[in-house]
Amino acid sequence: MSTESRTITDVLDQFHHHRDKMQTELRKVIIGQDEVIEQIFAAIFTRGHCLLVGVPGLAKTLMVSSISKILDVTFKRIQFTPDLMPSDITGTNVLDENDAGKREFRFVPGPIFAGIILADEINRTPPKTQAALLQAMQEREVTVGQTTYPLPEPFFVIATQNPIEQEGTYPLPEAQLDRFMFNIKVDYPSFSEEEAILSASAQGEMAELRKVLSGRGIVSLQKLVSQVPVGDYVIQYVASLVRATRPKDPSAPEFIRELVDWGAGPRAGQFLIQGGKALAAMDGRFSVSLDDIRRTATAVLRHRISTNFQAQAEGTTTEDLIDRLIKELPEPEIPKYSQ
Repeated sequence: MSTESRTITDVLDQFHHHRDKMQTELRKVIIGQDEVIEQIFAAIFTRGHCLLVGVPGLAKTLMVSSISKILDVTFKRIQFTPDLMPSDITGTNVLDENDAGKREFRFVPGPIFAGIILADEINRTPPKTQAALLQAMQEREVTVGQTTYPLPEPFFVIATQNPIEQEGTYPLPEAQLDRFMFNIKVDYPSFSEEEAILSASAQGEMAELRKVLSGRGIVSLQKLVSQVPVGDYVIQYVASLVRATRPKDPSAPEFIRELVDWGAGPRAGQFLIQGGKALAAMDGRFSVSLDDIRRTATAVLRHRISTNFQAQAEGTTTEDLIDRLIKELPEPEIPKYSQ
C-alpha cells in the first residue's frame, strides 16, 4: 500500500472516530433521533443547511444547541417573530462618536455572524426578513449599506418549522426552500425511547457535554469530504433519479406524471452527491455507493417535489413517491471492459 493510500485511510479512520465521539456525546442528552443527527452531521461536513420540521416538544432546539456545545464554534439562536426586521439578523450601522469627538458610522454585527445559527420557527416572520437570512445562507456574506462583510467559516444554518400551526405564518416559497440541503422530518420517539426520556427527566440530571471538534477541524473535514471521488455509475444513477421526479421528462414513471406538479432541479442532484460523499466519509469509506445516495434521497427531495391535488386527495405523500421511485428505479448497467 502506498504512503498516500495509508494517509487517506488514516484520515478517514480519524473522521469516523470523530463522528462516533460526536454521536456518543449527543446521546448523553438526546435519546433516539439517530437518523436526524446523522443527516445534520452530513450537512455540516458539506457546508449545507438544514430545515427541521416537527411538532413542538421533540427536542429540535435542544438537539441544535447540544451540537453547538460539542463543536468549538460560536452559536446564536434567532427567534423568528412577525415583527423581526432584516437588520435584527444582519446587523446595522450606528452613529458613534470616536475619541477625537468626530461622529462616524460604526457597524454592529447581528446574530448572523456566528458559526451555527438556529433559526427558530422561520415561517413566523415576513418574507423580507426570511430573504435576509436566506441571502446570507447562499452568498455567505452580508451587505449593509455600501459594505459587504464575509461570514465566518464554518457557517451553518439550522431552521425549524412547526407543521401544525399555520395561522399567522409565512410559508417559505419553493425557491427559498431549495437553498436548504436537507428537509429533515423529526418524528415522535419509539415507546422504549420515550420511556428512556421520561426516566432521564425524572432523575433530573443534566449531562455535561465535551468539545469534540474545533472550527478549523470542521473546515478540514469539509475539504476531505469534497475530495471523495464519485464514479460515473453513481452520477448516472443520481441524474436518472432526479430526472424521474419531473412529470414532463420522458423517463418519468406513470405515477409521477399522474401525481406530481413539478419535480426536483439540478441542485437536488448536487446535494444528493454531496450527502453521499459525507455519509461515505463518516463511515470511513473513500467512495460513494448507491446506498449512500438512497439514504439521503428523502431528505434532499422531500421539499423539491410538489404533489398535485389528486395525490393529496388520495393521501399520497411526497415521501411515498420518493420511496416508490427508489424501489422502481433500475440501477445503471456497469460497463464491461474487454481485455
